[in-house]
Amino acid sequence: MDAKEQICQALSRMKKAQQDYAGFSQEQVDEIFRCAALAANRMRIPLAELAVKETGMGVVEDKVIKNHYAAEYIYNAYKHTRTCGVLDRDTSYGTMQIAEPIGVIAAVIPTTNPTSTAIFKILLCLKTRNAVMISPHPKAKKCTIQAARIMLEAAVKAGAPEGIIGWIEEPSLEQTQALMQQADMILATGGPGMVNAAYSSGKPALGVGAGNVPAVIDESADVRMAVSSIIHSKTFDNGMICASEQSVIVPSVLYDAVVSEMRLRGGRILSEEETKAVRRILLKDGALNGAIVGQSAVKIAELAGLSVPADTKVLVGEVTDFTPEEPFAHEKLSPVLALYRTESFEQSLEIADRLIQDGGYGHTASLFVDTVHQQERLCQFAHRMKACRIVINTPSSHGGIGDLYNFNLAPSLTLGCGSWGGNSISDNVGVKHLLNIKMVAERRENMLWFRTPSKVYFKRGCLPVALLELREVYKARRVFVVTDSFLFKSGMVSCVTDRLHEMDIPYQVYSDVEPDPTLSSAKDGAEQMRAFSPDVILAFGGGSAMDAAKIMWVLYEHPDVDFMDMAMRFSDIRKRVYPFPEMGKQSIFVAVPTSSGTGSEVTPFAVITDESDGTKYPLADYALMPHMAIVDTDLMMSQPKGLTAASGIDALTHALEAYASVMATDYTDGMALQALRNIFQYLPACYEDGTDPAAREKMASAATMAGMAFANAFLGLCHSMAHKLGAFHHLPHGVANALLITEVMRFNVSPSPKKMGTFSQYAFPNAMARYCECARYVGVTGDSEEELFEGLIEKIDALRKQIGIRDSVQMYGIKEEDFLRSLDEMTKQAFDDQCTGANPRYPLMSEIRELYLRVYYSPQKG
Repeated sequence: MDAKEQICQALSRMKKAQQDYAGFSQEQVDEIFRCAALAANRMRIPLAELAVKETGMGVVEDKVIKNHYAAEYIYNAYKHTRTCGVLDRDTSYGTMQIAEPIGVIAAVIPTTNPTSTAIFKILLCLKTRNAVMISPHPKAKKCTIQAARIMLEAAVKAGAPEGIIGWIEEPSLEQTQALMQQADMILATGGPGMVNAAYSSGKPALGVGAGNVPAVIDESADVRMAVSSIIHSKTFDNGMICASEQSVIVPSVLYDAVVSEMRLRGGRILSEEETKAVRRILLKDGALNGAIVGQSAVKIAELAGLSVPADTKVLVGEVTDFTPEEPFAHEKLSPVLALYRTESFEQSLEIADRLIQDGGYGHTASLFVDTVHQQERLCQFAHRMKACRIVINTPSSHGGIGDLYNFNLAPSLTLGCGSWGGNSISDNVGVKHLLNIKMVAERRENMLWFRTPSKVYFKRGCLPVALLELREVYKARRVFVVTDSFLFKSGMVSCVTDRLHEMDIPYQVYSDVEPDPTLSSAKDGAEQMRAFSPDVILAFGGGSAMDAAKIMWVLYEHPDVDFMDMAMRFSDIRKRVYPFPEMGKQSIFVAVPTSSGTGSEVTPFAVITDESDGTKYPLADYALMPHMAIVDTDLMMSQPKGLTAASGIDALTHALEAYASVMATDYTDGMALQALRNIFQYLPACYEDGTDPAAREKMASAATMAGMAFANAFLGLCHSMAHKLGAFHHLPHGVANALLITEVMRFNVSPSPKKMGTFSQYAFPNAMARYCECARYVGVTGDSEEELFEGLIEKIDALRKQIGIRDSVQMYGIKEEDFLRSLDEMTKQAFDDQCTGANPRYPLMSEIRELYLRVYYSPQKG
């Protein structure tokens, strides 16, 4: 039987054991975890002795500490950690995290830490309900297998399945490769070749990179503590922990003191000739010489042909070269240090940075510094070093593995080096890395809202009284009035300016707003605002004046804002990439409508045209919401028939689209329904007799209520398409809506649309039912949904006919060749319009194109 077959059979048995273990409760797992840790801890000394005897490396007493650490610290770090079943539940968000084991873990064990690393990895696997197959180093197989055997016996005695821990009896490269290819995950600790093999196996792998830790001693450091820490770390198990210091970098002002302290603590400062001798044996064939790994300083000196005192702890070579050509600049895994003298902290950083990049990318870096007075240098070091563990005033070996000299770094004997070191993780390996976390996410509806101006005044004749608020409540000092030339020249705006004059409030009037307000006029108005410095901006007129004033307001308070940023589309207004700046710090915004249609006085919307290319940009953000709206019917009595028809049908589409929107709520529904009832009942009267005050007042209320509805539920495809018809062919916005609305409604009521609107509270296509609710509310009757819907369509068609809306786009004099030439671009822009996302049926561009063609050619019903 070849190696692959042997491994395959062993893993097959282990997978059965693991599947059984996966069903264990947290209490059962915790008891097995505890018993295995206790068993390893009890045998820490025999295992240490066996490791040194078998490998010929390290120090028994230090390996005892490592075994003790691997058992005790790992157990205490995770004894209360949940690794079974539900880890976390958030009922508000409807989420639940469930832990699942990975399966069988291939644990590759190094010769440098053959028992402690085995203890560590086995405990992690037991805690996470994984099986673990140990691949020992051939030179340390006896001690590693013994550690595994001890823990298996304890785990089984505590109730674990028999085959939950396994090992390769006679490790070979072929068997290790076969294991890595067939296990569910690899936990690899070893040399670069082994780690690379793990990552190349085709299976998920957690590996570690090489360490080449520089220890920088700043001139503010406590020299005695620094040197003692370095010697303590570097002599621990003869320097075999990969997080141990490899080089010490010292400024000239401290150099003599550091050298003196090193000698006092057992460091041998090598002469130039001794340095050359040691240099010759550090590397072999360009790689670390295995003969020196884990040996004592005295033994390494002997290998170099030197004689040093028996109490020598560390060999220290004074060198200047910090490139890979210098053997002392490499990771040495032994009590041998490079010592560099520098003239500045910047030079120390440069050397440390180079040492890490050339040999220990991503691993660990060490700094000794006065943390009270030299925080800036600590930060400089932390930002400069490409290391995943940066330890301060700490023995690096002990500090890097965590939980000994710091208490928020996970205790671990496998230290990730991130992408810098070619690893998949950058932190210390722990139980979280050996779990699959399932996130269970229940459907939740978004938090919704209903936002309106803080004050809305209405009723015929309310304007003069409401304007008193500017003086009495807002303490207005200067008012900037934005209107159009017609209202200004006709004298209508005098009802505002005369009242401001009576209240002794200075004012300035901007009257150059176009029917389709442009960005350039908004910029011009904002310039005049900055010169006048108003604390109140009052928009007087139809939607155009209000839209222009809103943009002027933003540009006035935030002159550096980018218009295209404001125009950026969003899917969720609360998550938009560009957040509108906070408004109202310099001025409040008051909206006074003179027509009943747009509802702009109560909405956060503004439509602005870029005069350079004619593109209309519908902007939406609650920062644009007016502070006060004054809806006085007296201002609307002189609307001409064309404006009455266009603005009235615009309000109708506002209400219909808000009611069918995927974002509709009970709050917006009431406003939309009442607006619809008012419009159907009173728009014909307003059209026929514009002087009827009761009808005008009902239409004013309808427009404002519809505005409140769509300000919070948003609009839909009808408005998206109407925006582009107006931009490309100068069709009045209300007329464009009137031509499109019934075709869009028919499009929306498909019971099986190709795509549904995306919003969490929108559970299923319901446009038909929603339109039927509208139909009933406005008096339509029928025995089925189809009858109700068709009755509503007929009612809309009749209203359009009553107020003079023609039957098709073509009938408004738009040439066929012009329309077809613009069709594709109109389609694309309508799809990208801000209103499209709230439509109950999400349209394909081909479907939008077809709708445009239908309203161009086909006469409307009725």
